[in-house]
Amino acid sequence: MTELDAFTEGLDGPVYVVTAAAGGRRAGCLVGFASQCSIHPPRFVVWLSTANHTYRVAREASHLTVHLLRRDQAALAKLFGGRTGDRVDKFTRTPWRPGTEGSPVLAEADTWFTGRVEGQIEGGDHVGFLLAPVREGPPTEGPLPALLRYSDVRDVEPGHAP
Repeated sequence: MTELDAFTEGLDGPVYVVTAAAGGRRAGCLVGFASQCSIHPPRFVVWLSTANHTYRVAREASHLTVHLLRRDQAALAKLFGGRTGDRVDKFTRTPWRPGTEGSPVLAEADTWFTGRVEGQIEGGDHVGFLLAPVREGPPTEGPLPALLRYSDVRDVEPGHAP
């Protein structure tokens, strides 16, 4: 089987925090695998590790919220990527509010959207959640600031918090 190491070493995409709520539980994690996957209709897919607490909550959630992080938000990325929701309530450590269907919206994130879960796609050790956008954060003034990239948080492995 061919590994993709040589190919993926050249990638340095943005990282996201994905949040979910279901059954009285809330969860969130750092995600490095995500992409727009359709223009008409608009669709976005986020891939969650099956070992992750957020995956277990997301399986039951009707909506997920995807937050795009700025380069100056490494601490937020480390909170959601460096700790597991099995042991730590990350939401007591950062301001948030309930969004559509209770999916948490992080106060520090300027750019976000909430999507209705349209389906789940098996993908090895990750499952893709196909999202149809239903709500978007307000537009930001001026150009988007520099985004937080995977290389900015290499010491935290997205989607695999201990």
